[in-house]
Amino acid sequence: MKKHQKRAPFVHLRERHRDRIHALYGEGHNQKSVAEVLGVDPSTICRELDRGGRTTWRYNAIRAEADSKEKRTHSKCEGMKIETHPELKERIIRELKELRAPDEIAGRMKKENLAVRIGTNALYKWLYSEYGKPYCKYLCSRRVHKKKQSRRGKRHLIPNRISLRERPNDEIQVHGESDLFVSPTNLHSKTVGHLTVVPKAHLLVGQLIANKKPSTMVASMKLIQRRVAVTTWTMDNGTENQWHEQFGIPTFFCTKGSPWQKPHVESSIGLTRKWFLPKGTDLAKVPDAAFQSMLFVLNHKYRKSLGYKSAYEVAMDCDIIKKVPLLSRRKAIAFR
Repeated sequence: MKKHQKRAPFVHLRERHRDRIHALYGEGHNQKSVAEVLGVDPSTICRELDRGGRTTWRYNAIRAEADSKEKRTHSKCEGMKIETHPELKERIIRELKELRAPDEIAGRMKKENLAVRIGTNALYKWLYSEYGKPYCKYLCSRRVHKKKQSRRGKRHLIPNRISLRERPNDEIQVHGESDLFVSPTNLHSKTVGHLTVVPKAHLLVGQLIANKKPSTMVASMKLIQRRVAVTTWTMDNGTENQWHEQFGIPTFFCTKGSPWQKPHVESSIGLTRKWFLPKGTDLAKVPDAAFQSMLFVLNHKYRKSLGYKSAYEVAMDCDIIKKVPLLSRRKAIAFR
């Protein structure tokens, strides 16, 4: 059987390469010998000469370098693909006017397997460029530029921090994710919501705690661990997790600035905000009994990802909890 020839690594031609091509090819060397001297594939030399013509002294290294710089300057122009395909641009504008989000538009194009389509990130880049800025008014946020990340001061280091990459992934483990959500800063309220999620069952467990002190967090974690059978925790790098070694089970931490590495608890906080506690709510005025009733309602929802079972049903089947708490929906409904 014939062995496949190993492909040479791709090389961008630089100014020094073009000078040598000019000199060697002008002295009568063929493309193969020029390629061997430069250490590139002969097809690279062929394409380079095609851009400048095949007559010996028609190829000019100075002109070729200037053309290359000009082309590379505009090759990454934001929105270039949309601007060069009028039909694609027309469809995007039409769907934006119908109040469709960029991820909807890009996802639908992928589902329809269009020959010319665009991804979500590229679509946002076009919207934030000069070409797409007039259509940003159709976005949910109406933002005309990318949101800048805040530059906070140096944070306290977490002792003996273990990276999430070292977390075991065998089926025996029952992983949990934990995070806090807070009241608006202008209310000066110290009460925070502590929410944990067991992704295996989408089970939500949590409570309202007085503050973000590490000692308060340890007490809250130990109380939650009595209610759910988890073997590891995944957390962010907040100062409230400094005493993670007192939780009693291994704790793994996300990469700094990467909350997407614990997606279940992030989306569950968003679900709690959407149904019961919108941003701006003073958590100090929310009774813990009402908060537990809210979690009770969310855990009783039939989820498509669980085969239209509730989180309680799956958690009972997997022995994550021993019994369903006896709570009422009334307090959660009354709070709405």
